[in-house]
Amino acid sequence: EAATWHWIFLINLPVGLIGVIAALRVMPELYGDTSHGFDWPGFILFSIGLILISLGLQGLGEHALSVAVSMLLVIGGLAAMAGYWLHAARTEVALFSLRLFDIPTFSIGILGNLFARLGSGAMPFLTPLFLQVGLGYSPSVAGLTMVPTVIGAMLIKFFAERVIGRQGYRRVLTVNTLVLGAFIASFALVDRGTPHVVILAQLALFGIVNSMQFTAMNTLTLGELDDARASAGNSLLSVVVQLAMSLGVAAAGALLAAFVGARDVQSDPGVLMHAFHATYLCVGALSASAAWIFFQLGRREGPSGPASVIDQS
Repeated sequence: EAATWHWIFLINLPVGLIGVIAALRVMPELYGDTSHGFDWPGFILFSIGLILISLGLQGLGEHALSVAVSMLLVIGGLAAMAGYWLHAARTEVALFSLRLFDIPTFSIGILGNLFARLGSGAMPFLTPLFLQVGLGYSPSVAGLTMVPTVIGAMLIKFFAERVIGRQGYRRVLTVNTLVLGAFIASFALVDRGTPHVVILAQLALFGIVNSMQFTAMNTLTLGELDDARASAGNSLLSVVVQLAMSLGVAAAGALLAAFVGARDVQSDPGVLMHAFHATYLCVGALSASAAWIFFQLGRREGPSGPASVIDQS
């Protein structure tokens, strides 16, 4: 409201500086085995694949590029990823070893993260846009309306380990993924007549469910990695998290644009509200589909260590 949107990115500077200071003072000096050198061919293939896929999906979602160019980028990125997969299968010390996927909980966790985070990644993009464009909130009110999501996410951390320990990863993740998808879809019920306090409560409950999802998924993914594979596994999870967020934003943007279509929003404001509601329903269904992945876990399968110590929300 006070300046152009570019200035909001400066918030990363003090937060990043605090992170650097904390890392230097708190994190221990740990060194891995560097005798085999760095996997430069794998790094180049994987990076090119990730960049091309991300650009292609962003072009499709934001209509920044033509459909033909976007599809070429996505196909080129997939080809590079396939090349990396073949490279990793023949290389003893690859950037991300395929032996990581010999661990069932890691494989399920990575795939579950990719699909479950589609909705979680779309929400920070879709909801502020919905609050401002759909409901007519000012930027400051829309931002403050999102605060209960963070509060709910922090509060559930005190109980997440206890819940997972009692119920097990399969039950928690299967049920919680379905509930997460339902909460995302429930925003299709919000319109200009919905009381503000109801929206605040809805966002707080979404934050609780979303945070439980992150804690359980990440602990499941990393909890059974040995020391030799912990670094690569954590790095691959970080890549998947960022990719899923990009996919979520691209999917939400593409769905919203498709539901609006060529109709005139100015002459018929109801078109925009309908487009937001339909997008929430589709994004919620995408997230809920990950429940099938987590259902493949055994009843008591998963790491037995503390669930609250691993979090990449």
